[in-house]
Formats: sequence, structure tokens, C-alpha cells
Amino acid sequence: MIDTRTAPYAALLLRLSLGILFLAHAGLKIFVFTPAGTAGFFGSLGLPPALAYVTIAWEIIGALALILGVYARAAAIAMIPVLLGTIATVHGKAGFFFNNPNGGWEFPAFWIVGLVVLALMGDGAHALRAMLKK
Repeated sequence: MIDTRTAPYAALLLRLSLGILFLAHAGLKIFVFTPAGTAGFFGSLGLPPALAYVTIAWEIIGALALILGVYARAAAIAMIPVLLGTIATVHGKAGFFFNNPNGGWEFPAFWIVGLVVLALMGDGAHALRAMLKK
């Protein structure tokens, strides 16, 4: 049974944590690896280097949508391809466990599960979209 009194806060917690994770990963690409370095890494994987800039923007926009609660369901679904891409290009080859060199695919897969759960649950409490409707 779903507790309707606390479920909106569970969705809020999930929404914030997922958004912060995406923001952190975008920040890693910007401040640690640098956008040019990230583009070089994408190129080394056989991907178009310009896709790195698209990915960084996608992560930032998706993170903000999740954190603020603006179309969080759609944002959650829209973020799944980013994670599928990391599994397909980097983490999938490293095996299941994330402590393997290059990290395994367990963490991105669990992250996808969190996004699917949020998409099923909805925006949750304190979503900007709901506040603007009032």
C-alpha cells in the first residue's frame, strides 16, 4: 500500500538526488575533465566529439528540471538515453561491478531504475510546475 501522506516527499527526495547526481556529473565534465577533454574522450570512444557538449548541456538541463520539478516525469525519461550511452560505450565493457577499472554498469543501471520510478511516481512535493499552477 502506498502512503499518500509521505509518497510526495519520497518523490521529492528521489527527484532532488537524481538531479544533483546529474549536476555533479556535468560539473565533473566541465571543471575536472574540461569540455575539450570530455570531447577528446568521446572522440577516443569513436563518438563524435561534439556529442560531449550536447551531453553536458543535456545533463545540466535535465538536472535543473529534476531539481526544480519542472516536467520531472518527462525529464526523467529524457535522461535515460544518457545513461544507456554510458553503459554502451564505457561501463558495459567493464563488467557489472562499479569498482572494476572504468566502472561497471551496475551504478548507471540502478540510476536508470531510479529515473523510471520517478517517472512513474510523478513530480512529488514542492515541484515548481505544481506551484505555478496554483
